[in-house]
Amino acid sequence: MNLLSTTPAVLVLEDGRTLTGRAYGAEGETIGEAVFVTGMTGYQETLTDPSYHRQIVVQTAPHIGNTGVNDADDESLRCWVAGYVVRDASRISSNWRATEDLEARLARLGIVGISGVDTRALTLHLRERGAMRMGIFSGEAASRPVSELLAAVTDAPRMSGSELASEVSRDDELVVPAEGEKRFTVVAYDLGIKSETPAQLAARGIEVHVVPATTPYERIAELGADGVFFSNGPGDPATADHQVAVLRRLLAERVPVFGICFGNQLLGRALGFDTYKLKFGHRGMNQPVLDRASGRVEITAQNHGFAVDAPLDGPVDAPADAAFGRVEVSHVCLNDDVVEGLRCLDAPAFSVQFHPESAAGPHDSRGLFDRFVDLMTESRAAAL
Repeated sequence: MNLLSTTPAVLVLEDGRTLTGRAYGAEGETIGEAVFVTGMTGYQETLTDPSYHRQIVVQTAPHIGNTGVNDADDESLRCWVAGYVVRDASRISSNWRATEDLEARLARLGIVGISGVDTRALTLHLRERGAMRMGIFSGEAASRPVSELLAAVTDAPRMSGSELASEVSRDDELVVPAEGEKRFTVVAYDLGIKSETPAQLAARGIEVHVVPATTPYERIAELGADGVFFSNGPGDPATADHQVAVLRRLLAERVPVFGICFGNQLLGRALGFDTYKLKFGHRGMNQPVLDRASGRVEITAQNHGFAVDAPLDGPVDAPADAAFGRVEVSHVCLNDDVVEGLRCLDAPAFSVQFHPESAAGPHDSRGLFDRFVDLMTESRAAAL
């Protein structure tokens, strides 16, 4: 039995709105960008997704923690969220794979949360006003004057202009062996990569070298890479000048490139498009995306607060360099027409704004990994 805390907690938004509840997980205080996640399941994968670094996650699903947590479903080596907001925290966990209660793990890892909050009202507020900074304060911290708590929230840094990929990236290289016969070698930039991504690549006969975010272009050649992958990750893509410079060299050398989420934004920048911050972003496992080439609608897993500003009408010459050739928007979000993918027509590069590894989430888009394999196959054949 998991006896829920009765310790008072307060949630304070930067616009002054406050909500009260009970401490959930660790007691204390935390500040981050408030974002809501619409997934009905997969809270463990959400908590361990590095893309949520410095964000406080609001779960729109009302009942959280009923299946506990286990030792297999983490998507990275730690819990990255800055804080956690739920409505109805489960008093028990019941699942044959569970090894621990969710609240116990949050407390053990020092993740400050709050339960008993009207998450529907909070989500509607964020949809209307936009993602903003927020603080959770529990125990002694909750007894301070609200004006003092609000000042702490408004003093915190904003997400715009924040360079966070280097904070979540690994410090050394990791090799994930190919399953079965090795077909290709891929360098995967860890900008906040999830463990399922190299697993999906390895399952297709790819030896994956997961490298730090600051890895220079020269290392790619040393490893004999057949292709380069740019992962998801947190922060403002406008700060990722190093990765953009690497991408431009890859485009110029016609090295096959595949990017997802943050990687999509970086490819957009490398091609010469701007990026911008969305009002409240796309986060969850039920986002409808149109593949414009096939006409197929895919339900996708997403987690991003920034997007690429590229024209939806027809292919255009890459603004950064005419040598990169033509580029088109390959995928579009059906909720708001946000760019969800880019395809280079004269260079072996493409990207999507969602998570094809889908952990957790629908598997509609896992074929994109096969497309990357096809791209490397074609590139190798053309070089012969």
